[in-house]
Amino acid sequence: MNFYLISRILGLLLVLEAATMVLCGLFAKYDIVAGDIEAATMLMLSAAITGGIGLLMIVPFITKTKHDTIPKREAIVIVGIGWLLVSVFGGLPYLLCSPFMNPAEAFFESASGFTTTGSSVMTVIEEWPRGILLWRATTQLLGGIGILVLFVALLSYIGVSSKSLFHNESSFRSGDLGMARIQDTATLLLRIYAGLVLLCLVGLKAMGMTWFNASCHAFTTISTGGLSPHSQSIGYYAEWGNSWLIELWLIVFMTIGSLNFLLFIVILRNNWKRVLREEDARWFIGICALTIVLIASGRSYNDGISIVTSFREAAFTVVSIASTTGFGTVDYDQWPTWSKVLIACLMLMGGCAGSTAGGFKVGRLIVFAKSARNEIIKTFRPSQVFRVIVNGNPIDDSSRARIMFFLTLYLMICIAATAVVGFLEAGTGISLESCAGTVLATISSIGPGFGAVGPTQNFAELRDPTKVFLGWIMILGRLELFALLVLFVPQLWRKY
Repeated sequence: MNFYLISRILGLLLVLEAATMVLCGLFAKYDIVAGDIEAATMLMLSAAITGGIGLLMIVPFITKTKHDTIPKREAIVIVGIGWLLVSVFGGLPYLLCSPFMNPAEAFFESASGFTTTGSSVMTVIEEWPRGILLWRATTQLLGGIGILVLFVALLSYIGVSSKSLFHNESSFRSGDLGMARIQDTATLLLRIYAGLVLLCLVGLKAMGMTWFNASCHAFTTISTGGLSPHSQSIGYYAEWGNSWLIELWLIVFMTIGSLNFLLFIVILRNNWKRVLREEDARWFIGICALTIVLIASGRSYNDGISIVTSFREAAFTVVSIASTTGFGTVDYDQWPTWSKVLIACLMLMGGCAGSTAGGFKVGRLIVFAKSARNEIIKTFRPSQVFRVIVNGNPIDDSSRARIMFFLTLYLMICIAATAVVGFLEAGTGISLESCAGTVLATISSIGPGFGAVGPTQNFAELRDPTKVFLGWIMILGRLELFALLVLFVPQLWRKY
């Protein structure tokens, strides 16, 4: 294990994080809203601490690290520890600036931002300075594209090949692009991501939002993060005459954020045959549409709600949950039980592979559904041979086995984590629904859950050990389990 290389790359990552803190600090300093001078000072202090430690990790080893590439084992360690480090140091502004958080809360809020989860311990968001709220939204902007994917593009400019980093950052894995340099892919993804954020921002500004609110919501929409500068989330705009247009605009961009970003590269190349083979997007949109119809028609028929209102509320909520964004306009926790079961299923599913969304991904669901169908048919046609084809590509038995193992492990971790939350919160009167809701909301990067952490509540009332545990669960889910779990395998740390 080359610890010199690991220290240098992680140090560079912290310097990058410090640079973004400085930008938010400059905004806070020159913001027209009074009272942000403290936020500017604390952001700059946080940047100094983060950047200083980053430099201490770089300088002693700069002459000892001559690698032109990052080996696979070192890349795995960098990915796992990198997400933990940025989450820890990203909590400094919440720790240092009033109204202040304790270390457990600061880590939770930071991890929620970088993993684009959107869960929060801020009880009254408007009490926080705008500079801190901008940093909060910026963490989701960075986490959405995958801060390490951003890092891959930057590393190309200092002469380090970082293909292993790209493939171990779970959000972006694809072998069908045929690109000679993985840095080209990362750079193009960043341009597409930035372009979508800008388009969303301009649209929200045109609908009447201030530049600050438009920026925060654009940052957290494309990243499918869902942190809003308002305690009421998107419900803050319910009284606006064009609130329906804001919701529709956000639905479009939440959906875009849930699709495979590599598909946009294929579109730019005019490879429409590849686009037509894309099953993930069709399944995702189809599942969302079916769920919207079921919930809207059911609430309209059973509760007497107007069909227009029920469809509007169902459409925004379903897309927000399925995309793992977590914006809210209504309290879905008050909906019938069968509706909440559908929402829980959407939480588990998440978006498409290669998107900014969380969950176990639609592609794995497709493989599971097709494999299950084949196995059922085999019970009365045992000699028939089947092939599972997804997006025009055959899935071999080894790949199917890995997917089945991942789904099983994902569900087992959800069950085990629910038990841990129940243990940590013993004596508080927390319900099983709330325990399960906290785990689903964090491991799938949703934001709100059910019960005590529902859409009108937050995670502030949980105990500090629970918050630290859930912060770790967020990172575990964001890295799709293995890149973090592998850090606890002794063989990883043995010498070559």
